[in-house]
Amino acid sequence: MKTIKEITAALKIAEDWQEWMAAIETDERAGVQKAWHSWNKRQEKKRQLLEEHQAKIDFDQCYGGENAFIAGVDEAGRGPLAGPVVTAAVILPKNCETLVGLNDSKQLTKEKRNVFAALVKEHAISYFIHFQSAQTIDALNIYEATKQSMKTSVESLSIKPDYVLVDAMTLPITIPQDSIIKGDAKSLAIAAASILAKTARDEYMEQLDKEFPMYGFAQHAGYGTKQHLEALETFGPTIHHRKSFEPIKSM
Repeated sequence: MKTIKEITAALKIAEDWQEWMAAIETDERAGVQKAWHSWNKRQEKKRQLLEEHQAKIDFDQCYGGENAFIAGVDEAGRGPLAGPVVTAAVILPKNCETLVGLNDSKQLTKEKRNVFAALVKEHAISYFIHFQSAQTIDALNIYEATKQSMKTSVESLSIKPDYVLVDAMTLPITIPQDSIIKGDAKSLAIAAASILAKTARDEYMEQLDKEFPMYGFAQHAGYGTKQHLEALETFGPTIHHRKSFEPIKSM
């Protein structure tokens, strides 16, 4: 009979059910049952992720036909007081097994976002990331600036998509499109775009933090936190701040 330690170690590396596990189900040792429960819980989580992944793929494929190129589009940074709004457009291949677990960027840790961003860039048929400056945001307004940035991202793809799925926005493009509310939770392509936009913007704000360390951009990414507002009162706005946003507008 195997020891509890041996069984626990074997279960930790087992990806799928194997014949030797039949004996574990009837093993009455508490340590064995604890390890068995953990393995089953892990398997259930994996099954759930696969189901959610397939649902996102099915959602995308219901647009434009089986072999259509579907582009997902999303943004990051509409709300902050400083920095660009960043948009991304992504066309994914039909086989996206490497992206199981990809979700709305807000639902993932920074580490997982960075891992998925690298995977999306590696496996995407085409992708494009666009930065819309604070000056353009002030000139157009944030909604129009975001819309124009999304348009640029779509039209800059190396392959023209057959259909465009946009997270809660309608774009001035001639390609067929649909505006999807909470699209990053329903569409794999939009979720991929969400990840690329978020990670690109976070990286930009971290670089900006090195130039303007007094504002704490690396901590709050330009949002109006207490730390950021206090820095604005002390040092005033930079060229990267949005002059059309309050309280900067009143300053």
